[in-house]
Amino acid sequence: MTLSWFQIFRLGLVQMALGAIVVLTTSTLNRLMVVELALPAVLPGALVALHYGIQMTRPHWGFASDAGGQRTRWIIGGMIALALGALLAAFGVLFLASSFALGMAVSILAYALIGLGVGASGTSLLALLATTTAPHRRAAAATITWLMMIFGIAMTAGVVGAMLDPYTPALLIRIVAIVVGAAILLTCLAVWRVERGLIAVNEPDPTPFREGLAEVWSERRARNFTLFVFLSMTAYFMQELILEPYAGLVFAFTPGQSTSLSGAQNGGVFIGMLTVGIMATGFKIGALRNWVMAGCLGSAAALGVITLLGPIGPGAPLMPAVVGLGFFNGMFAVAAIGSMMALAGQGRARREGTRMGLWGAAQAIAAGFGGLVGAAMVDLMRLSFTDTQAFGTVFVFEAFLFIAATLMAAKIMDRRIAPAHMVPGE
Repeated sequence: MTLSWFQIFRLGLVQMALGAIVVLTTSTLNRLMVVELALPAVLPGALVALHYGIQMTRPHWGFASDAGGQRTRWIIGGMIALALGALLAAFGVLFLASSFALGMAVSILAYALIGLGVGASGTSLLALLATTTAPHRRAAAATITWLMMIFGIAMTAGVVGAMLDPYTPALLIRIVAIVVGAAILLTCLAVWRVERGLIAVNEPDPTPFREGLAEVWSERRARNFTLFVFLSMTAYFMQELILEPYAGLVFAFTPGQSTSLSGAQNGGVFIGMLTVGIMATGFKIGALRNWVMAGCLGSAAALGVITLLGPIGPGAPLMPAVVGLGFFNGMFAVAAIGSMMALAGQGRARREGTRMGLWGAAQAIAAGFGGLVGAAMVDLMRLSFTDTQAFGTVFVFEAFLFIAATLMAAKIMDRRIAPAHMVPGE
């Protein structure tokens, strides 16, 4: 047996739970540090970069899944670690208000746990999908689970944004505790007995981890796609830590309004992903390469509009522009994910999890690097320029990265996929 559509949707609930927890740390807590506590934007940027940096362990989790690890155990265990990390991160924000040293110590521990949790749970889930989903369903399975993750992000950001006004520390802790508790429960229900009865893919593999990773890195397509993922995801995540502070400092958004802005952006991502899924899979319109390029170019254009709205200030139509950015981000992301799931099964056998882990690590490194660079650039620019000019410069730089990703996609994504028996790069 392979995964049924119902089981694919069940596993998508895990992605939804992951997104629901992570969005609290990357949007709400980030906003509170920068605006309410008046801390430099590079501080939450460094913490988020820490959690992404720890996700460099993703190839190891994927390899362990290939070698015969019980994926359900790692999925649930990772989610528990992620939940504890998010709760600790909320307490860290509270401690930062009274003791910087204590707050930083708790926050560093919290974001390290978040990184371990996301790496273990997320990679094990993708490895399970890649190895137990029928080949003709892999792209659709990736789209379904990613849409559910975006839905979890958008729903959580929107609901938390509405509940968080007027803001109090006690209310923050209560909301975070409810979200992480619900995520753990949902994960346990989603993966319950899913692995039982599936095709036997967990026979032990004696190959050492380094040798297995080297085998995957020697594959030309896997290597080129890793570089593309890093470049495009750097552009994708560069605005993640500065968009809400931009809304608060330049457009006078409240904490609840800026959190809702993040929810609206992810709502746009959801619509963009759904559009590509329907058009490319349902109506067979456009190749994945073309959707990737269109999404990257559209994202660059949306960033230009967001930059131009800065001088207008409060009252400018920032929300529609951010939704547009999310829409084109979604177009690019779902096409890239579809390519990722298709390529995971190409090359040497029994390395699907390792490839997914490699690309997941590239995404995580790019996310941390992009977020940190974006926040650091804003801090440096604000020393000499107005808030509007500082943020606008970073958004323009991000737009140029998207254009560069478009050119790279045009070069590497128009090659035919090698037959399954061929070893890419040879």
